[in-house]
Amino acid sequence: MAGSYYRVRCSDCENEQIVFGKASSEVACAVCGTTLAVPTGGKAEIDHEILETVESR
Repeated sequence: MAGSYYRVRCSDCENEQIVFGKASSEVACAVCGTTLAVPTGGKAEIDHEILETVESR
């Protein structure tokens, strides 16, 4: 399975978290619980600021 990991900043609490680009379940912020990524069947929809690509495959 090929995919990328992204460092995402939560727009509510400014927490930075690593998110898999093809997440198959909702990813919530570890601090405030805001949804960071929503699965779409392929690439996840990330509505917050992507700071960098951590690992690309």
